Amino acid sequence: MMAMEMSKSTPASRNSKKIVLPDPSIRSIMLKHIEKNGELNFDNIFSQRIGNGYLLFKEFCQMSEKPIPQIIFYEEVLLIKKFEKLETDEERCRLGREIYDQFIMKELLSHTHSFSKLTIDHVQELLTLSQRIRRLPNDTFSPYVEEILDSLRGEIFDSFVRRYANTFNPCHSLKFTRFCQWKNLELNINLTTNDFGVHRIIGRGGFGEVYGCRKADTGKMYAMKCLDKKRIKMKGGETLALNERIMLSLVSTGFRT
Repeated sequence: MMAMEMSKSTPASRNSKKIVLPDPSIRSIMLKHIEKNGELNFDNIFSQRIGNGYLLFKEFCQMSEKPIPQIIFYEEVLLIKKFEKLETDEERCRLGREIYDQFIMKELLSHTHSFSKLTIDHVQELLTLSQRIRRLPNDTFSPYVEEILDSLRGEIFDSFVRRYANTFNPCHSLKFTRFCQWKNLELNINLTTNDFGVHRIIGRGGFGEVYGCRKADTGKMYAMKCLDKKRIKMKGGETLALNERIMLSLVSTGFRT
């Protein structure tokens, strides 16, 4: 309750804390930890939009002395994700042609990325057929995305992790060091109610209330459930409360205390 009362008089923005990353020397330890857990692979790191893996790999590619146009093309064709979620054939046909003309054809003409003939023919055949049958599969452009990702998985990803000075500027592997720093911080994070600015009650239950709260360092909103021990004891709800904690323990999050 003390943390809650303090947050009412002190805006969450004033409680903000600066994140301090561990020393870069943590890289060697974290590299062994990531390898041991089988997480040192392109797909795992590239898919971490929240954990900075994707952003740091993207920065590595953008800063490389040797051009890596694949990452630029991947950013552009994120429109494909929108295409895959469209529900009507009419919308897919229209957006499919737009993606091909604006992105893929531009890449083919500029020769910034060499797609396989099989992939090119596959997409062109589907687009041509769609003009007649007015239907276009939602996985039409999947081969293009896979080729882009395959080209990033090899030497480029190895350079991001291992430092190949003959191919890329070795200082750019500092991006992977930064990734290791973030992973170490993530593993050692110890959250308390002081890390959150608690706002108003957004729900009530038999054993307590649910508060809307904002994480001080990121500004993101969360729901905080506060149980009243007296209410639990009066209503004999100890078993129910413990069962709920067991259910929450199945969720992968550090926000459970």
